[in-house]
Amino acid sequence: MDRCAFKEIGENVTIYDPVTLIKPEKMVLRNNIIISEYAYIASGLGLHIGNFIHIATHSSISGGGVCILEDFVGICAGVRLITGSEDIMGKGIAVPTVSDDCRSYFRSYIYCKRHSFISTNAVVHPGVTIGEGTVVGSGSIVTKDLEPWGVYIGSPAKRVKDRPREKILELEKAAYRENNVEISDVSYFVQLIKDMNVI
Repeated sequence: MDRCAFKEIGENVTIYDPVTLIKPEKMVLRNNIIISEYAYIASGLGLHIGNFIHIATHSSISGGGVCILEDFVGICAGVRLITGSEDIMGKGIAVPTVSDDCRSYFRSYIYCKRHSFISTNAVVHPGVTIGEGTVVGSGSIVTKDLEPWGVYIGSPAKRVKDRPREKILELEKAAYRENNVEISDVSYFVQLIKDMNVI
């Protein structure tokens, strides 16, 4: 891994081959990160991967927009984070193999707050914020913002119960302290999203 290829890269970052990284110069990878084999990660307009993150095998981040993964986010096997898409409503041709004059597409964002956890084969659509501590169940489809500290399942994802937070937040402090790591600053990427005028 060429550390110089990234916008920023911290310590204890493990990327298992084979992984596809598109535009690493727009990626910030903080500390204590594992990206497992066969992940596909396209930074689009910008990608922030915070501290203590695992992106599991066969997951993808795509769509050309902005993606923020705050600290302690879990991305399980086969998850799809889609930050933009082709516009299929007849304004243009919906494939990336034609010129921009003939094409119609949109770019948006996905923002996963601290301690959110996206379970196996879940799909998160553009323009969504996953609230702090929220769990998205396996195979769920997320099309709207999810409130903090809940468990959501289904298609579309609906809240089915609360998730306890006290012990997790207590352990968070210990993890930062023991690893001499500070909370990730995502303000640059939040500003990218605001500049897009999509929120």
